[in-house]
Amino acid sequence: QVQLVESGGGLVQAGGSLRLSCAASGRTVSSNYMAWFRQAPGKEREFVASMRWNGRTTYYADSVKGRFAISRDNAKNTVYLQMNSLKPEDTAVYYCATSPLIYYSNREGDFGSWGQGTQVTVSS
Repeated sequence: QVQLVESGGGLVQAGGSLRLSCAASGRTVSSNYMAWFRQAPGKEREFVASMRWNGRTTYYADSVKGRFAISRDNAKNTVYLQMNSLKPEDTAVYYCATSPLIYYSNREGDFGSWGQGTQVTVSS
């Protein structure tokens, strides 16, 4: 089992930036992909970004391409989500998750371990 703890959420004005962190512990060797998802009030959870622990290819939802960047620090077992040019529609609880799959997926069901989430609120 992998334990994930997100941090870095908060309140920011539109156009501002935030960096989220996700610290992983436990059986991280079983995690091939790390991802960020988000869930806005009244909406289903949606994919935001993903990357492999041991790769450089990154994947993004169209809604965040060019504004968000996922990265990792393997030595710290930490994944980051740099969010720039934030918009009110980015307001959501952001979750990090891990998947044991060896191929890319943006499906929530393919991710077995989840953090508790961190709130991001963007004011207009």
